[in-house]
Amino acid sequence: MAEPWLRGTLSEVPPVQRAVLHALELAREDLERWCGKLSDEELHARPAGVPPVAFHLKHIARSLDRLITYAEGRQLGDEQLNALDAEDQSDESKTEIFKQLNLALDVSERRIRSLDPAKLGEPRGVGRKNLPSSVGGLLVHIADHTQRHVGQAITTAKVILAWRPQPSP
Repeated sequence: MAEPWLRGTLSEVPPVQRAVLHALELAREDLERWCGKLSDEELHARPAGVPPVAFHLKHIARSLDRLITYAEGRQLGDEQLNALDAEDQSDESKTEIFKQLNLALDVSERRIRSLDPAKLGEPRGVGRKNLPSSVGGLLVHIADHTQRHVGQAITTAKVILAWRPQPSP
């Protein structure tokens, strides 16, 4: 099957938002394909000390919320900041983590669709230091950042799957 951006979908969505939505759709598909095979224990494994797949899935979900909040012209609330601090601490099940991820992807899609394409060049401040960006810059970063963590999650998942004991012939 072709990747989302090659399926001719979302033609009603402006091009920048469409590209971001296609990147998020690909992220969902790839994470399910490669990380959905892992057990709860494997999802939290740290092969060679790298961050676990669970971290990447939670980080994707929570960073989407934070980055879109900035694109909407708002600053983060206490709940978002507290969630940021807790991303690497998890004993949640695979079911719960994937539920959070899929909900975040669904909500992010609606929020991204609601952004006015005429405002892509509007400046936005990011983070506690209010670093300069724009609505368009944040949207591009959402796609880039998400795909970066998808790649790390998939690589970690592949290592874990390769380390599984192989059945005897």
